[in-house]
Amino acid sequence: MSELRVSDFDFHLPPELIAQQPPPQRGQSRMLVLNRATGALRDALFADFPSLLQPGDLLVLNNSRVIPARLYAHRTTMRDRQAPTALVEVLLTEPTAAHTWRALVRPGKKIPLGEQLAFPASDGEVLLRAEVVERGERGERVLRFEPVADFYAALEKIGHMPLPPYIHRGDAPSDRDRYQTVFARERGSVAAPTAGLHFTPQVLEALAARGVEVAYLTLHVGLGTFAPLRVERVNQVHLHRERYELSAETARALNRARREGRRIVAVGTTVVRTLEAAAFSAADADLQPTAGATDIFIAPGFQFRLVHAVLTNFHLPQSSLLMLVSAFASRERVLAAYQHAVRQQYRFFSYGDCMFLA
Repeated sequence: MSELRVSDFDFHLPPELIAQQPPPQRGQSRMLVLNRATGALRDALFADFPSLLQPGDLLVLNNSRVIPARLYAHRTTMRDRQAPTALVEVLLTEPTAAHTWRALVRPGKKIPLGEQLAFPASDGEVLLRAEVVERGERGERVLRFEPVADFYAALEKIGHMPLPPYIHRGDAPSDRDRYQTVFARERGSVAAPTAGLHFTPQVLEALAARGVEVAYLTLHVGLGTFAPLRVERVNQVHLHRERYELSAETARALNRARREGRRIVAVGTTVVRTLEAAAFSAADADLQPTAGATDIFIAPGFQFRLVHAVLTNFHLPQSSLLMLVSAFASRERVLAAYQHAVRQQYRFFSYGDCMFLA
């Protein structure tokens, strides 16, 4: 890894292949199957996914729920908090303490410490108020909100789904459903664990009928996962920490599968990172239920302890997620698969098609 450069994970992607909308029906995506031992590729459909798993496989899903984290606020003067000024875009990224959130603010240069922000609903009623209490780089701020009876209920009324910047449109009402997995439960992500977006209740039923065991964990996806890498060499990459939780039930399922030699199949890079972080902490002992944060960075040369197969979407050039997938199936084979996907006009990124590596 020490000799690899971030630029070694570049590839040409025609802009028209970046999916701007989800498929008409959930689960209608295409799926590229990669044999990571041989590099062999096969074009398939996500509907084929249950047939690629074996009875006894343990499929692990991320049940984090995306919050409507993109907000719009009015600045209010320090003398008269009822006097609105310029409109400000605020993207909540993670809570730091009670009533306090880290956020990206635009235009950041105009928002000083002590600035008061008022967040109105469509009818003009201000549902949330916050003060800027810390200032960071590149528009990052820490906001302290005035306590309200139900903060998340207020977000549901005034917030927008935080679609990634490569989706060149505003969020629509349908994104409340489609930019969310059908098994989302634990709220806290500011980006969807996108490999899970393909699943439908019918696919989950088909997996159960096939004898596949399903377990859930939680990793709240933060912006650090998708942030551009501003270094030259791979060994200089440092990721933001993301919050995760591994329940006692899932820890037991993982320990049973490992003892019995059954495959552990991770749905998405968030699940891979959580499982491998937990395995690293446990060393060779049984996994324990835990809640914490991880900044684990997985790149070629990484030794996987738990994961045997991965379902994932296609990732951005020169991204940490592409490096993770390359660690699992080799950089050369993954980039060859991406070139194939481009030639076959697969749809890329969050609302795009998927890839199964086994």
